[in-house]
Amino acid sequence: MKLIKIHPSDNVAVALEDIKKNETVSVGDISVTALEDVARGHKIALSDINEAAPVIKYGNTIAIASESIQKGSWVHTHNAHTGLSENDSFTYDHRVYDLPVVEKRTFQGFRRKNGSVGIRNELWIIPIVGCVNSIAGQLASQNQDLVKGTVEGLYHFPHPFGCSQLGDDLKQTGRLLASLVNHPNAGGVLVLGLGCENLTLSLFKEILGDYDPERVKFLITQDVSDEIAEGSRLLKELADYAGTFRREETDASELIVGMKCGGSDGLSGITANPTVGRFSDRLIALGGSTVLTEVPEMFGAESILFERCENEAVFNKAVKMIDDFKEYFVSHGQVVYENPSPGNKAGGITTLEDKSCGCVQKGGSAQIVDVLGYAEPVVKKGLNLLSGPGNDLVSSTDLTAAGAHLILFTTGRGTPFGAPAPTVKISTNTALYEKKNGWIDFNAGSVAEGEPLDEAGDRLLDYVLEVAGGKRTKTEERGFREISIFKDGVVL
Repeated sequence: MKLIKIHPSDNVAVALEDIKKNETVSVGDISVTALEDVARGHKIALSDINEAAPVIKYGNTIAIASESIQKGSWVHTHNAHTGLSENDSFTYDHRVYDLPVVEKRTFQGFRRKNGSVGIRNELWIIPIVGCVNSIAGQLASQNQDLVKGTVEGLYHFPHPFGCSQLGDDLKQTGRLLASLVNHPNAGGVLVLGLGCENLTLSLFKEILGDYDPERVKFLITQDVSDEIAEGSRLLKELADYAGTFRREETDASELIVGMKCGGSDGLSGITANPTVGRFSDRLIALGGSTVLTEVPEMFGAESILFERCENEAVFNKAVKMIDDFKEYFVSHGQVVYENPSPGNKAGGITTLEDKSCGCVQKGGSAQIVDVLGYAEPVVKKGLNLLSGPGNDLVSSTDLTAAGAHLILFTTGRGTPFGAPAPTVKISTNTALYEKKNGWIDFNAGSVAEGEPLDEAGDRLLDYVLEVAGGKRTKTEERGFREISIFKDGVVL
């Protein structure tokens, strides 16, 4: 099979393999002769499309024809353009879809004293200001001997913020870092400050709220003569505490899984993203939670999500999240549809609508139970929307701060980075899986080769439970852990 038509009403199909000029290919009862080469992941017209007529994929308009397009033509940025604007309006049209029936599942997790569950038992060093990044790195490198027993890793998370910030930016930095401190994958946390930063320790403790003094220690480096010796002493105390935790059988309903994509291609919305969607529905059927972010990559596909808001209050929050992000673009003099990236386009994605309709496939068919602000923790079981940009590092850090135990990251082009939470890379095509096996954990390209999506979703659920129980991802094996903090204001 060389073509796939995603929805019965589509007037384009997606090439599953490269198609040569003059080659005749079929999908269903439609045969089409290619008028030019069409690369894998790119679109071919199944019928004539008049100038200014909609290009339809996923059953939705994903572009407007900028010229007359003949049947068999390659459909892309040269002959189609976005139809998005900044002033869309929405109405609540509630729909409910059945979830699959899934037998009870468990994993081996770490139960914390406050009742939360972690899937890793690590030591984290969190700088509250960029000035101490090097000290954090030195402490991490010099104390790796503490990684033993049930202590599974020692990591630090450098960033450039925490000082010379004002207003909402300072609040966002504090909220994000506090959420990381509270993350249950960390069995012990050393909070590292300088002493003269805007994000003072007293302010940070106020943002952090109640904490376990055995699990969280603080060090202001200006207050001690030898910060390496003092930091190492505190890390030893934290390691002794974290080492008391053991894995135990835990119900799958305790899991929170973040979902995002990066380096997408024309197969993302056909293979990997809907596979994640099937997984999401299965975890939610088990009582667990998933989190979908990348708000700019919902533009043009909002109705697919809005119709599944469980009530009008959630719908109103979702609309406000979308509108606020559009205003963020407009306030900076940018159009809302300044997307997709060059890599996305090379992979076959033509417009933001095209990208968004594929992106939201990760949300499956479950009801949306809540809409969260940036770095706001998940409190409701089910599918949550999280405010945040599409940038891979920023949004993955945001998902971790929201409480995601692990992140499912779909990609058609590959990327090596890892979030603070275990980051499962899912390839949209088998060629990528085979080429970058040191990056990719799970191949969804098999869907393009005939594997039913439900079987792929079951396979991904099995894999996620293995990772939750301690199986290391490729990024964990390499020690790739990074954070990036969203900012919008001035730097003093």
